Amino acid sequence: MRRPVTGERSRLTALYGGLLLLAGALLTGVVYFLVKEGLYSSISLAVTSTVPARRLEGLPTPDPTAFVPATPATAAPTSPDPGATVRLPSEVMAITRTVSDAAESAALERLLTVSLIVLAAYAVLSVVLAWWMAGRVLRPVAVITETARRLSGENLHERIALDGPPGELKRLADTFDGMLGRMEGLVSAQQRFAANAAHELRTPVAVQRAAAEIGLAGEPSPERVARIRAKLIEVADDSERIIAGLLLLAASDQGLRERSRVAVDEVARQAVDALTAEAAEQGVTVSVRARPLTVDGDAVLLDRLVHNLVVNGVRHNVPGGRVDVRTGPEGIEVSNTGPEVPPATVPLLFEPFRRLTERGTHGPGEGAGLGLSIVESIARAHDATLEASANPEGGGLTVRVRFAGRD
Repeated sequence: MRRPVTGERSRLTALYGGLLLLAGALLTGVVYFLVKEGLYSSISLAVTSTVPARRLEGLPTPDPTAFVPATPATAAPTSPDPGATVRLPSEVMAITRTVSDAAESAALERLLTVSLIVLAAYAVLSVVLAWWMAGRVLRPVAVITETARRLSGENLHERIALDGPPGELKRLADTFDGMLGRMEGLVSAQQRFAANAAHELRTPVAVQRAAAEIGLAGEPSPERVARIRAKLIEVADDSERIIAGLLLLAASDQGLRERSRVAVDEVARQAVDALTAEAAEQGVTVSVRARPLTVDGDAVLLDRLVHNLVVNGVRHNVPGGRVDVRTGPEGIEVSNTGPEVPPATVPLLFEPFRRLTERGTHGPGEGAGLGLSIVESIARAHDATLEASANPEGGGLTVRVRFAGRD
């Protein structure tokens, strides 16, 4: 694991260490000021309170009458009252002041010396703690940076999985893991899409080549040429449908450039009317109940969304089946009967070129497997939610599209 960037760690160390050192200097200054303000009076009071008791040994003994008031001649001498106010002679006051000044100076000098030594040690300790603290704070950033540097298309499955208490960096790491998950899904989807698109486009090209090489070899009869011509046209139409679907899918994936008010209920009626003949050929009944639904979106893409849902319900159905189309404030709902769909297979049907059953040949009415993936892309472009579920009875599928902004 790489260490955090030295510049950031040095800046954090300077910030933390400077703040701690400033706090220590302010504390030292406040203590020195408060002690200095009250030290002289405290020393003076202590000296003067001890003078009557000790008589300041080595000093001239003052007249006792200066310490206590006069008493009647008949009264015996008594000791001064400790609680009484004592008046000291001028010599004692001068000595007391000198002693107090000397004691104050010595105490302040000692206090300042000790404070400066402690502050210097505190400064060194602050820098060391700040450097360690900065390293601890930047460790998740280093993990995220190293993971981002190591990632490529082959190891998008890796995650940071930062183990730590909840906080900003923990949320950042979890967000990065979520982003990696989305990137992995997108890259996997693109890889599958490219592979499936190449497979789907290669099939008609191979058919065209085989028809040209085998069907037109030698001197073919006019009937044979007509069959080959019809086959080539059919394959070309199939290729054109695939390419058109890919272009539409790419356009819807890019989002909407312009929005307008679209009456989705009218779009649903038009889609059902356009597919009535095809549904009759398949023996499928299509019903529509279009209640008013207006959304902000692209009219062409919304028409394709409804059209693909109805086409999917008609073509992947059974004879005598039905397709029910509903619109309203809750969105669009298309339900159809048909083969039974395993619930685990439902999400896979919205991937490009995925079908419930694999296609062997390009039969009539068989699509390229892009219909539902285009529906999902258009719904995402309109900020709509797409829900699909297998019908528990009668087989088939029910697809619901719910729009965020609707009337």
